[in-house]
Amino acid sequence: MSKRVPHIRTIAGRGSWRTRALNEWLRWASRKPLGFEDDVAALRRRYELLDARHFKLDPSVRREAVNCNGVAAEWISVPQTRPGRTILYMHGGSFAFRFPNAHASFAARLCRRLGASALMPDYRLAPEHPFPAAPDDCQASYRWLLSQGCRPEQLLVVGDSAGGNLALVTLHRSLLAKEPMPACAVLLSPAVDCTLDSPSMAVNEARDPMFSLRNLLVLRRLYVPSPQLYTHPDVSPLFADFAGFPPLFLQAGQSEMLCDEAIRLAHKAHDSGVDVELELWPETPHLFQMAAFLPEAARAMDEIEKFVCARMA
Repeated sequence: MSKRVPHIRTIAGRGSWRTRALNEWLRWASRKPLGFEDDVAALRRRYELLDARHFKLDPSVRREAVNCNGVAAEWISVPQTRPGRTILYMHGGSFAFRFPNAHASFAARLCRRLGASALMPDYRLAPEHPFPAAPDDCQASYRWLLSQGCRPEQLLVVGDSAGGNLALVTLHRSLLAKEPMPACAVLLSPAVDCTLDSPSMAVNEARDPMFSLRNLLVLRRLYVPSPQLYTHPDVSPLFADFAGFPPLFLQAGQSEMLCDEAIRLAHKAHDSGVDVELELWPETPHLFQMAAFLPEAARAMDEIEKFVCARMA
């Protein structure tokens, strides 16, 4: 077991003016206090209206509904898609929300760069369907892909935020079941510790333009009904055994509340012998990669493509 530190690259410099402007807009739009009694369905409708307004899909992107062992999902393909190469993309949204256009648009950008098609499970959402509904649906989707003849050496697993959590849980469950592992996984600002014990949860709260500790506590309660589950590896994959995991590529913003979760994950995976790389970006908001107009997003996609192509057959 290696005692060297994992490959962590801190991107130098400041965020671009576009990133700083986006941070100000997000601070206005996203940090309103949530209450446990809030109408989640109404919030979903509001977010999906914002999603439809601000994220427009290229007309060349094809979306096709599919049923994966009882789990609703969507195939995303583009003109550059080649047969065989597949992305399993688990979207974020705090386990309670979805942003259909934003996630499909990001999946399509990955597909263009990698010549792939993407399967995006529409997993069940909290609070109507708390843990373990979401990981159960993601695991069923992974097994469905393998049953359809998807070759593991041509499979990339991607997860952002809560989707990064679900991606890791799916890999851990599949490893325990002795199922084939994908070529690698890409995790964008993954939420990996439900105890919320990372130092950046406090240090970065004033700097993070999207999250607050108050809101994270509400969202945690919506997804996980019992505090006794907070350290379960299917809830907090940071507490899983990473030995045997495929190569992992992580990106996070230095000013995010979730920043230290990515750092702790990188160290733990590395100590278990996993090929892992982490990039920390200055002044970028949570999931800045989704905003294609940011210069940092294009550079981040370059790094994702480089990592994946070096490890995928």
